[in-house]
Amino acid sequence: MQIIHHGAVNGVTGSCHQLDINPQSSILIDCGLFQGAETADKTAADQLQIEFDLTHITALIVTHCHIDHVGRIPYLLAAGFNGPIYATTASAALLPLVIEDALKVGVTRNQRLINLYLKRLQQLIQPIDYEQWFTLEVKNSDSGYQQAKAQFNVAGHILGSAYVEIELSGSSLNHNCTHKNSHKNTDIHNSNSGNRHDDDIKNEKDSHLVVFSGDLGASNTPLLPSPKSPFRADTLVIESTYGDKNHHNREHRAESLRHVIERAVSDNGVVLIPAFSIGRTQELLYELEQIIFSQQHNPIWQSIEIIIDSPMAANFTEQYIEYKNLWDSEAKAVLAQQRHPLDFSQLYTIDSHQDHLAVVNYLSSRQKPAIVIAASGMCTGGRIINYLQRFLAEPTADILFVGYQAKGTIGRDIQEYGPTGGYVYIEGEKIDIKAGIHTISGYSAHADQQNLIDFVKGIEHKPKHIRIVHGDTEAKQALADKYRQLLPNAEIKIGTG
Repeated sequence: MQIIHHGAVNGVTGSCHQLDINPQSSILIDCGLFQGAETADKTAADQLQIEFDLTHITALIVTHCHIDHVGRIPYLLAAGFNGPIYATTASAALLPLVIEDALKVGVTRNQRLINLYLKRLQQLIQPIDYEQWFTLEVKNSDSGYQQAKAQFNVAGHILGSAYVEIELSGSSLNHNCTHKNSHKNTDIHNSNSGNRHDDDIKNEKDSHLVVFSGDLGASNTPLLPSPKSPFRADTLVIESTYGDKNHHNREHRAESLRHVIERAVSDNGVVLIPAFSIGRTQELLYELEQIIFSQQHNPIWQSIEIIIDSPMAANFTEQYIEYKNLWDSEAKAVLAQQRHPLDFSQLYTIDSHQDHLAVVNYLSSRQKPAIVIAASGMCTGGRIINYLQRFLAEPTADILFVGYQAKGTIGRDIQEYGPTGGYVYIEGEKIDIKAGIHTISGYSAHADQQNLIDFVKGIEHKPKHIRIVHGDTEAKQALADKYRQLLPNAEIKIGTG
């Protein structure tokens, strides 16, 4: 068995991992788009091209529908992939919406071609409920594993997100694993772990269980349940986006959000919040509705307009409401009070591009506070760009970052240089940053360092091999150090490019 990383090893984008079950059978876990610094010195075609061999790949497993995990699926299909695409039931509903948008932004506006892609995608998608084992095709081989099955478990990152357990069995080989990075043609062979219990050795002889974390959610976030650790993992491939940081707790972040917005709108300015259409936007709406409800006697909160300028976000919000059975108990209790945390009176949704431009002009000419939530979350494109071009140079405006900003993105540049009065280039235009710049890390949809440690602590039969991916170098190294303290007999490796 070996694992080959085709992305998310030099940073946090382009997630794509290949699990080789035997010489004739491999599984892909995610196939995401590269963004930010990871696209440097690459043409658009180079960023999207599927450079690895698909001959023996029998299936694609999707952990969730963020673009950095699914954005290269159209190119996978174009390269000849014809196997099943397994996703949770909610992710299966979201995936066509995400892919349609990705096609329009990065490939073609020709609706006929888009419809052909979507039709093929729908034919391949296999919706699977959480905690339901499903069989993966394994072709006969003289060596390697002969059977494989998988199941999804709640990851708490966005609607439908999952970590995936893949159990391999029927092998006549030893169970040392090989891990390979597709950008470096070198193998890293696992060493055997010591001091294992007899039942662990028996389990390893019978089967090998590989867990891919996808993106894990932070604990105690709104709307979705927190992830629970698997009972067992022999090999764990885990993200490390915040492997070197801990978030503010939820109570602190809600208060921070309220105070930042109250200060920001005291001069009747506009608050811009770049946010991903799936997950972050819905969490923000939930929290803003909570603040409005709790501040019923505060005229600021009773008059402020909250604008969602993203058709995609509106579509995904509808899906969140459709799948409210997946919400956590707290969110369901809000519904029971006849409140609507994702659909309230002060919320306005902008659909057409013409309306979007009209809103930008309207907000720039009026003296009334407003909150605008728009994609993309890292300011790499989307409608947030027009808002930034118009308002970054305005002292009465404020930019509030509530999610991770990858290196090389406009969002990271604003976050780094804005507080010191720097500047940023947007579409070739130099813009001096005079708007207020704020960051509330507690709103990240990603697990923080303690969450990632707790996830491993909660595994009853601990992993003997851990691969750390999907993080900047400092984050991966910090998390690796923590895991080595926690599991001194395990082999911990960092994915590198």
